Amino acid sequence: MRKLFLGNEAVARGLYEAGCRVASSYPGTPSTEVTESAAKYDEIYCEWAPNEKVAMETAGGAAIAGARSFCGMKHVGLNVAADPLFTLSYTGVNAGMVIVVADDPGMHSSQNEQDSRNYAKASKIPMLEPADSQECLSFTKLAYDISERYDTPVIIRLTTRISHSRSLVEVGERVDNGLKEYVKDTQKYVMMPAMAKKKHVIVEERTKALTAWGESEAIDLGVNKIEYNDKKIGIITGGIAYQYAKEALGDKASYLKLGCLYPLPEKLLRDFAAECEKVYVIEELDPYIEDHCRKIGINVIGKEQFTLLGEYSQSMIKKVILGEENSYLKADIDVPARPPVLCAGCPHRGLFYALKKLKVNVSGDIGCYTLGSMAPLGMMDTCICMGASVSALHGMNKADESGSHKRVAVIGDSTFIHSGVTGLINIAYNQSNSVVIVLDNSITGMTGHQQNPTTGLTIKGDPTTAVSLEALAHAVGINRVVVVDPYDLAATEKAIKEELEADEPSVVISRRPCVLLKYVKTKPPVKVNTDKCASCKMCMKIGCPAISMKEGKAHIDFTLCVGCDVCKQLCKFGAIE
Repeated sequence: MRKLFLGNEAVARGLYEAGCRVASSYPGTPSTEVTESAAKYDEIYCEWAPNEKVAMETAGGAAIAGARSFCGMKHVGLNVAADPLFTLSYTGVNAGMVIVVADDPGMHSSQNEQDSRNYAKASKIPMLEPADSQECLSFTKLAYDISERYDTPVIIRLTTRISHSRSLVEVGERVDNGLKEYVKDTQKYVMMPAMAKKKHVIVEERTKALTAWGESEAIDLGVNKIEYNDKKIGIITGGIAYQYAKEALGDKASYLKLGCLYPLPEKLLRDFAAECEKVYVIEELDPYIEDHCRKIGINVIGKEQFTLLGEYSQSMIKKVILGEENSYLKADIDVPARPPVLCAGCPHRGLFYALKKLKVNVSGDIGCYTLGSMAPLGMMDTCICMGASVSALHGMNKADESGSHKRVAVIGDSTFIHSGVTGLINIAYNQSNSVVIVLDNSITGMTGHQQNPTTGLTIKGDPTTAVSLEALAHAVGINRVVVVDPYDLAATEKAIKEELEADEPSVVISRRPCVLLKYVKTKPPVKVNTDKCASCKMCMKIGCPAISMKEGKAHIDFTLCVGCDVCKQLCKFGAIE
């Protein structure tokens, strides 16, 4: 049977068909739907872990215990999971273990554009990269076979366009070989220096064996494949770039499509290059394949003509290689910009407005609340990575203690659990006069409303233990913990001001559920009494997308307004009713 699947859905189907039993992930666009889709198969135990490191360690433990396992994350999540990644390369597995990492060329929803292929090379773990949804399914199943055959985790690299594009997939049945027997083996699984030295030798031998596989069986399986057409132009590529190249060049070029990105072949590349007059390497982001080609003596054209930045396109490739440009029809109009904004009724808006009134510096973090950095609120000074708001605030206040009463950190509930807790422990332990504001909207918001350890629900919606942020803050040594409702502007401002004036660490929990949650009941929309409106634009200062100026008066779009009443608190003339 054939079905139309997202790349991420196809990976999940591959997990199911391959007999995966345990899946542990942390949500992150563009990887999230893999685990969400896998959770629909009751045969797979699925969970959202507190962070990617925990997810990888959980999957590693499951594989050692004898169950085929999986963990998924976006590219920056692999940074968090790098510690177990490198050591699992040495220990190997018992049952198969597959890691999905989804890169984000073009940074559609990410803070950097790193290339995860470098992690495969550095950790010496085999990596596959599918070019469509069918390959997402088949490569996932193949990855388990490789994992168990060569005693290693296997990474599947996706990119945004593969993860979120749909194509037809031939689905099959689940094959579950059961739980493999665990055998105690200290030399294999305990990575003390004496054991690790021996295991490193095995890793290098494994890499040689996998290189030979890429030159033989991988070709037979169509993982690495050559398509000869016109040999004046040869294209070495893989993943989504293969699709772009095929569409741009058609039969005007020959192609070597690499589905196995680590280890890369040598003889296959040399043989292909020898058949073509001019050889291009087309790959988004880093010159990963290009550098390998040059290292083994192949003269290729790559980043000197193609950019290191962002996504590629059919048009770009066609222009660079053929010198041809597509013609377009253009509308001679100015389209207004539509930057992302906090939703109407977003609880974070009131909090950021209170911070703006207090004129503080804000150490920010990763989440939908990062949009508080945008005008007209403009209340974020830094945003580095998950959890950095808390640790960076501590560093700022240790560097300049005199300014500690004018600085705060803001971090979401899910991000706080992910990697903010250790930063808070550091604040308590090393006693910086820091105010940490946890924006508790009862969900992991920006990635699409996933549950987390503070919500009291699992990935399948089953009740479970909910972490109390208040109790957690007290437990790590914070004495001052205050809860505020960000819809109450005066109370929120008052509470933050009091904590800033205190001479000890404190936590403020800004608690109000995300307005988009299904169980949140909104109030009737408010409206503007134009007779009372003084056109002062005070209500515009909170940046609510429901509020605009129309014919010189404030106007509220009733289709967007959720009746949060934040704007009413700003109007001194009582014009908002």
